[in-house]
Amino acid sequence: MTGPEPGDDLRDVAQPGAGEVTATVIVDAPAERVFAALTAWERQSDWIPFTTVRVVEGDGGEGSLVEAVTAFGPAVLRDEMRVVRVDAPYEVGVVHCGKLLRGPGVLRCTPLERDRTQVVWHEWFHLPGGPAGRVAWPVLWPGSKFSLSQALKKFGRLVEQGRLP
Repeated sequence: MTGPEPGDDLRDVAQPGAGEVTATVIVDAPAERVFAALTAWERQSDWIPFTTVRVVEGDGGEGSLVEAVTAFGPAVLRDEMRVVRVDAPYEVGVVHCGKLLRGPGVLRCTPLERDRTQVVWHEWFHLPGGPAGRVAWPVLWPGSKFSLSQALKKFGRLVEQGRLP
């Protein structure tokens, strides 16, 4: 794989980039169950459209390398993520370390009353293409935000139905 090894220095790529996207959903399930579903990496293929996710190295926990491949027709986007922090059932941190997608991300589960959980997915991408990438981001951002929000809504429904993890 092309991603860095667990001991490699991820400091540069782990710094927040200029492209930022956040999505939130409230799930009617306890945080432990929601967190388990979020970190069932290969099951993300069930709720992220056009995407196949697999653990390439490790057991899915801290230090693991996870690969998400999104294919839409002839367009293919490969996203490699190193899991850098796991604080179950509250938070998992990743660093996107592939050739195109780079930067930190975090998935947070906040327990609420009546066994409900707020999920926040936050990503800070280094934008490719230099100045052109920074100019293109405001055009691409709404689609990224919408797609991530729709995926999280589907995730929440699947957890509530008992279909995840």
